[in-house]
Amino acid sequence: MDFFDFLDKRYFGSSVTRWLLALAVLFSTYVVLTVLQRWMKRRVGKFAQRTATTWDDLLVEIISRTRWFFLIAISLATAALLIPANKRFDGVLRAALVVASLLQTGVWGNGIIAFFSERYSRLKTAGDVASRATVYAIGYGARIALWVILIVSGLGFFNVEIKGLLAGLGIGGVAVALAAQNVLGDLFAAVAIVLDRPFVVGDSIATEGFEGDVEEIGLKTTRIRSVNGEQIVVANNDLLKSRIRNYGRMLQRRSAFHLDIAHGTHPDSVSRIPEIIQAIVEKQPQTRFDRCHFLSFTDSALRIEVVYFVLERDFRKYADVQQAINLDILRRFAAEGITFAFPSRTVILRGDVSPSIAERT
Repeated sequence: MDFFDFLDKRYFGSSVTRWLLALAVLFSTYVVLTVLQRWMKRRVGKFAQRTATTWDDLLVEIISRTRWFFLIAISLATAALLIPANKRFDGVLRAALVVASLLQTGVWGNGIIAFFSERYSRLKTAGDVASRATVYAIGYGARIALWVILIVSGLGFFNVEIKGLLAGLGIGGVAVALAAQNVLGDLFAAVAIVLDRPFVVGDSIATEGFEGDVEEIGLKTTRIRSVNGEQIVVANNDLLKSRIRNYGRMLQRRSAFHLDIAHGTHPDSVSRIPEIIQAIVEKQPQTRFDRCHFLSFTDSALRIEVVYFVLERDFRKYADVQQAINLDILRRFAAEGITFAFPSRTVILRGDVSPSIAERT
């Protein structure tokens, strides 16, 4: 047998020449795809460094995570075009393509999940270790769900009976969900807290029955250091069901109070009080005067209402400003001869009145 006879010899329905040509196409296609991948990664990477968008960075991540076995699968599919149809060969090739595609999809999916988890943690939960842990836990859950879907899809392609498996998983899932519904409720509440961010670690919050600083946001509970010093552990689901006041995001504090002036105060002195109060408030830094009015008569006083804002959310600074304003009010009212009223009532006893008044009563 000479060399040309050997090239004409047929294996699995194709000549040796066809098999050698297909092998050359396989090798050359793989080399071209590998070089193209590296070139695209370098070019897109340089472009991504010059922009602030997310999608080009994601494209670099996807290109980087394209694995060699997927490139070989594409090369095999290209080379198979030169080989006449063969039932056995086509079945093996199809199975290899499906497995490689499923694995590559899993690698890409893991990369996308990791990319967005890392980006969200870096931008939204910087310094918040508990929230970052929650984001990573959500990412692990998403990866598990992805691989379960891919495995079930692969079993379905290979004609593996999955109805019983799916039924068993469904029944088991329902049983687990019923047994752990409180845990799952707290877990989903943790996801809502991390994504919606009604509060973060370090915020001072108040809810029904207590207030304090958030120390940790876990998968099941949130830990709060109360103003009395003790640590309060609250289930995430219970916390989200209540109304939450987030003092950590307060931009300013409003102060509204009354000054009760004695009834005998001269009207001219009363008319000067709003001007006096405004000057006192505006003298303090980081304050904004709103109003001061003589609003009403009470049984024992002339009532003045004062409203102003402290442009600081720190309660200690607010208290310092309030104290300074109160002291200035005391000094100015003493200098003006304005006296504060105190609750009092004049009672006229029957035996103390004149006879004419007694006869009328």
